[in-house]
Amino acid sequence: MKATIGAHLPIAGGIDSSIDRADELGFKTFQIFTRSPRGWGYPPINGADEFKRKRGDRFVSINSHMPYLPNMASPRDDVFEKSIASLSEEIRRAEQLQLDFIVAHVGSHLGKGIDYGKRRVVTCLRKALGSMTGGMMVLLENMAGQANSVGSRFEDIGWIINEVGDERVGLVLDTCHAYAAGYDLALEKGLLSMIEDIDRFIGLKRFRLIHLNDSMKGLGSGLDRHARIGRGFIGRKGFGVFLNNEIIQQRPMILETPVSDYHEYIDEKRTAEELVLK
Repeated sequence: MKATIGAHLPIAGGIDSSIDRADELGFKTFQIFTRSPRGWGYPPINGADEFKRKRGDRFVSINSHMPYLPNMASPRDDVFEKSIASLSEEIRRAEQLQLDFIVAHVGSHLGKGIDYGKRRVVTCLRKALGSMTGGMMVLLENMAGQANSVGSRFEDIGWIINEVGDERVGLVLDTCHAYAAGYDLALEKGLLSMIEDIDRFIGLKRFRLIHLNDSMKGLGSGLDRHARIGRGFIGRKGFGVFLNNEIIQQRPMILETPVSDYHEYIDEKRTAEELVLK
């Protein structure tokens, strides 16, 4: 199989322990939170030097995921300013760890309208990127079509990226979110149409990462409910279509499926690999 599949791994015991876990599972790509995903705090990173020492050159990519509280599209000035500060801090932390990507949810306009929300995201990204010194990328994650969400359609993400005007902004495709937003990637025709939209509005060179998740809810549901690979509405047949596409196989894939222990990602990876034509 051409594709590189990893997962979101815990950092309990020090951030460098995530590399030990990736090695234990045989992953060549993985994702982490550099801090609590449910807070605004910025505690010092425990194990940063060990993380860089252990990493070596055997990983295709390692990325962090922004915490859940920031909202780059928020009309509330206090939340908006804290979101800029949070992304700026995540950039600093990711550069300290020499990561490849930061994944960020685009956010919610809270009823102010999609155009308002997109402009807020552009402002947030421009301000936060001012602190970035290297070539790492911030990847915007497509949303699931929830009420007031910004970034459920690739044309909206493309508009944001073009307005920011910085080559360090790109796309991470979440399969559950795309399916929930109405992109039928479980059928070849739908998958090819979605890839065409990504290329037209964003550009394939900015499409850098995939979150590989099945969907507990149906096509166009607008609900962000991840399921294990092959056990949701995308299903084994749908992932067979998705995973055998050459363009898809060229991107690292991160599992975020609901597991009770990170060791279960081995089974998820095996399931995905079984669906690929040899």
